[in-house]
Amino acid sequence: MIIVGPLNKVQPLIDQHGATHVVTLLAPGTPHDAPQGIAPERHLKLYFHDIVQPMDGHVPPRAADAGRLIAFFQDWDRKDPMLVHCWAGISRSTAAAFIALCMFRPQADEEELAFELRAASPSATPNRLIVSLADEVLGRNGRMVKAVEKIGRGADAFEGTPFVLRP
Repeated sequence: MIIVGPLNKVQPLIDQHGATHVVTLLAPGTPHDAPQGIAPERHLKLYFHDIVQPMDGHVPPRAADAGRLIAFFQDWDRKDPMLVHCWAGISRSTAAAFIALCMFRPQADEEELAFELRAASPSATPNRLIVSLADEVLGRNGRMVKAVEKIGRGADAFEGTPFVLRP
């Protein structure tokens, strides 16, 4: 199970679901506490801004970030829940959750997986840049990007409501 949510709900979500793995996707320099009860080797921290094209003064997601995310998912045995979070639980974290769905269901249609994500989170707006980088690593030939473009921007929200996916 993958739990997706915002930074301010990390510890309650870990405690509620018994998560043993955490993916943190935040802007460089964002202050945050280490989640309690999570071994350091089970906590992936990636720092980049939530942007989809280069912007002065901002760090975009890079191919190395997509590679580290995919490797972390591959090392997860899926026996225990994983929490994926970003600042608001809307863009970077939903992109990571979508990437996980595509990885763990390689025969599934990417568009169906994107609509599954949208059904779980009406505000989900996966970051297209990190999705495109993962699409390339996973050899999906642009299908992941097309799928998130198909679902479009999610409902307006300041913060996403936490949700669960079963990869």
